[in-house]
Amino acid sequence: MKKFPLSLHLDTDAFLPASDKEKEYMVQMRPSTTFFKDGVRRLLKNKVATVSFFIIVFITLSCIILPVVWPYEYDDQLGISLGKPVDPSYANLAPFEYGATEQAKIDAGEKVFPHIFGTDSAGRDYFIRVVYGTRISLAVGFFASLIVLVIGMTVGSISGYCGGKVDIVIMRIVDVIYSLPDMLMVILLAAALKQSGLNEAIKGTVLEDIGSNIISLFIVFGLLYWVSMSRLIRGQILSLREQEYVLAARTSGAKGSRIIKKHLMPNCIGVVIVSTALQIPSAIFTESYLSFLGLGVNAPMPSLGSLASDALNGISSYSYRLIIPAIVISLIVLSLNLFGDGLRDAFDPKLNS
Repeated sequence: MKKFPLSLHLDTDAFLPASDKEKEYMVQMRPSTTFFKDGVRRLLKNKVATVSFFIIVFITLSCIILPVVWPYEYDDQLGISLGKPVDPSYANLAPFEYGATEQAKIDAGEKVFPHIFGTDSAGRDYFIRVVYGTRISLAVGFFASLIVLVIGMTVGSISGYCGGKVDIVIMRIVDVIYSLPDMLMVILLAAALKQSGLNEAIKGTVLEDIGSNIISLFIVFGLLYWVSMSRLIRGQILSLREQEYVLAARTSGAKGSRIIKKHLMPNCIGVVIVSTALQIPSAIFTESYLSFLGLGVNAPMPSLGSLASDALNGISSYSYRLIIPAIVISLIVLSLNLFGDGLRDAFDPKLNS
């Protein structure tokens, strides 16, 4: 019978068990996932961040592979041989030009690898110098960010978890460090390390090529640049330590170090990843303009900043030697910043709630 619309009787058909097809239609189960997988899925939807990531990977792999297969070294002065005078035809070659002896070999039918970016005033292949300069800048950026990450996470987590007098003392130290001018500290440390004979002490080691200036830069990053990371981690720990799972861990007898490592830090990992990704371009830019001022790697080891500085001497005649490292620096810093923004959008739970 058809039920009257204004009737107060219940419609028994509405209480019939649902069929399997109706259950499949109504119940749409989302596949199980993790915080990391969910963040990666959102990151891949961001096309700008994805393209920036592949650019960074391409540049990094190029800096690792190309020096192995390239026929020229960054410090090889072409046209110089033992017992013979210097051949001036190799200095300041334009892109895809050849020196006198190389041109003679080509005329004789031999194959000579081209100088894609030409040579500098000392007759060194400029392309491989740009590759080595990019390698140095990326290495400084990644290692400096790693130093900042380790120190900042350690100090920030201790300050946030302990609170009270420990937090007050640490934060006052952070305030003092914030007041120190970082560039002045780099200059003073570089001068002090030179006077201390560090260059003589590192001779014959892997640190000889980069010199005391870069070591002083790492020291300054370890002394000064961790404060922002520590404040960020401290704020996250202060909000997380009041959660129920932390109280449960305390009541079960877990030590503070275990609570920080197993419960608090994993819940801060999204913020840590984003902050580290944004710290890398800052470190690269700092190294580049310090090298531009002459406080970077020791010659003949190149850096993107030192290459740009050296190009100023012939900027009117060889302006491309300034443009090329400037473009590489801009591309690296821009890609890392865009990738860092994409990480923040993908892994920050506040932006995805």
